[in-house]
Amino acid sequence: METAEFLEILDREGRLLAAAAGAAGTDAKVPTCPEWQVRDLVRHTGAVHRWAAALVADGHTTPRPLDDPPELDGAELVDWYRDGHRLLVDTLAAAPADLECWTFHPAPSPSPLAFWTRRQAHETTVHRYDAEAARGGTPSPVARDFAVDGIDELLRGFHARSRSRLRSEEPRVLRVRAVDAGPDAVWTVRLTAEPPVTVRAEDGPAEAELSGPAELLYLALWNRTAPPRVTGDPALAALWRERAGI
Repeated sequence: METAEFLEILDREGRLLAAAAGAAGTDAKVPTCPEWQVRDLVRHTGAVHRWAAALVADGHTTPRPLDDPPELDGAELVDWYRDGHRLLVDTLAAAPADLECWTFHPAPSPSPLAFWTRRQAHETTVHRYDAEAARGGTPSPVARDFAVDGIDELLRGFHARSRSRLRSEEPRVLRVRAVDAGPDAVWTVRLTAEPPVTVRAEDGPAEAELSGPAELLYLALWNRTAPPRVTGDPALAALWRERAGI
């Protein structure tokens, strides 16, 4: 996918998130994140948007902490989120292609600008789903190719970091397969006491497989829904649920 496509998705998903948060109300519980109410979701995502926008705008080459969100609530908090989301979209749209700034995981990406546009598109999509879960009703769809990209970013990006808790003292092999996205949409995840090592291929035998349509698999791997289908050792699916949270 191209950076411009990620930017369009980020723009749309942020607007959907704000609309769902406003409809749900900031007191509403977020069933996909049981420890949160909508105000916590909006504050978190809004702070992340402003953090990413500052990294890009100022060309920070080292990490910087997130700023604390303001003590707003209700419609004022949702408006604050909208303003930060628009700032992020506009900042990424105006950034030069040769932008240099810090990034934080090794997922394949042609540039820091591509990294941040992609990362924030997925960040916003997952939390848009959370906001719509709090609102109730039918959630907005996740396009197949974007879902496949998000699975790849999660497996070969987030869980390639030293911070990943997805580990096993006994070596295990997990397969992940998006059944509606062609033969390339398959990953082999090797679990050890070190961070997982994932290749995008059907590489040798696996002890368990998580499979299903890309959209449902994307949400399941972010622990928003149950895996569509589990074959092989169910303990590996349980290990994912217990240790793969981000």
